[in-house]
Amino acid sequence: MIQNAEQLRALYAAPGERALRKQLDHLDVHGRRFVALSPFCVLASGGVHGALLDVSPRGGAPGFVKASEDGRTLLLPDSGGNNRLDTFENLLADPRIALIFLVPGVDETLRVNGRARLRDEPEFTGQFEGERQRPKLVVEVQVHEAYLHCPKAFMRAQLWDASTWGPRSALPTLNQMIHDQMGNAAQAESQDQMLARYRTQLDEEGRPGP
Repeated sequence: MIQNAEQLRALYAAPGERALRKQLDHLDVHGRRFVALSPFCVLASGGVHGALLDVSPRGGAPGFVKASEDGRTLLLPDSGGNNRLDTFENLLADPRIALIFLVPGVDETLRVNGRARLRDEPEFTGQFEGERQRPKLVVEVQVHEAYLHCPKAFMRAQLWDASTWGPRSALPTLNQMIHDQMGNAAQAESQDQMLARYRTQLDEEGRPGP
């Protein structure tokens, strides 16, 4: 079992100069363009006192996350979810945050590490006035590290190659799995019923408020 950094490093070659030098302390023109094209990112956060880490998917129209012109700040709007607020409570306790941005069909990813604040002031939420739904709050990320990640993981997975995808029926519906986990004997809604419900919720998000 590996128990220290020396043992770990003995298994691997030293990282190349390119792998080290590609890390920036801001988003350059390429990083900002990547964010502008990305409809999806994964957000990691951690609580305090040894609490487990949390990873949460976030999505929207391409460019739903806004990057400042100097590339040192990102604004990520809140959107409707399950109201557990795991990520937000984590960030209140520990502002460290990590993001991976994806662009469909692109095997490279963009990794961003920084520190976050939860902003509910109108000057932040108002920047998303024209979006599907004005957010209750915006995660303001101060960028400390940013770098493009190589495509090898996506190439191995063939993630964007539809010919490698298995049928959705390989898994039970989400509701059936949750019913089983909760010991709920009631009839679970079908996949089509669940998708129709989610589409209705998304349509309601896009409607202007009263």
